[in-house]
Amino acid sequence: MKIKTIILARGGSKGIPDKNIIDVKGKPLLQYSIDAALGSKANDVWVSTDSNKIGEVAMKCGARVIPRPYALAQDKTKSEDALLHFAEHEDFEMLVFLQPTSPFVLSKDIDLGIDMMVSYDSVFSAYREHWIPRWNLDETPSDWDIYNRPMRQDVPEKWVENGALYITMRKNLLESKLRYSGKIGIVEMPLNRSFQIDTWDDLQLVRRLS
Repeated sequence: MKIKTIILARGGSKGIPDKNIIDVKGKPLLQYSIDAALGSKANDVWVSTDSNKIGEVAMKCGARVIPRPYALAQDKTKSEDALLHFAEHEDFEMLVFLQPTSPFVLSKDIDLGIDMMVSYDSVFSAYREHWIPRWNLDETPSDWDIYNRPMRQDVPEKWVENGALYITMRKNLLESKLRYSGKIGIVEMPLNRSFQIDTWDDLQLVRRLS
């Protein structure tokens, strides 16, 4: 089966300039997801980017590069648009979609997801979360009652999508135009490997954990 990995790494990060190739413990951030993909059962590793600088780094790390049109690399562009662009230009049966902002994904997570595709149409990675009291920005409780605060053990755990890993079949992607569809399974990752880098605080935390 043709299993290809696609990593979306546009160059227009505003929160952290050049975020996708910023140094994390001596390696560009992008390299962590590339290394995980190269060590997995996937046949081919690609980076979709609108940046020549990111493209050069990706190739040095062992990935192939598909240039992404400027129109598909805007702040409000959906990841699915870039995935469909990749599907228009490359032949594959199964697609592994990784995000470079999740550096703790491992080859074993990818391989587990690939193996799970025998039973599912799509899978994604997530961690388990115990109930914690969340508040809205208007300082009101979010989905709980201050006069009837539940005990943590009395509230069912929930899955929290961590954004690291998605796997789907080509036909499912083309039909649904979504990263996951049909019968969906979950690749469990621990909380301590579920951090994403979106802010400077996230970056400092990941650097300490790496």
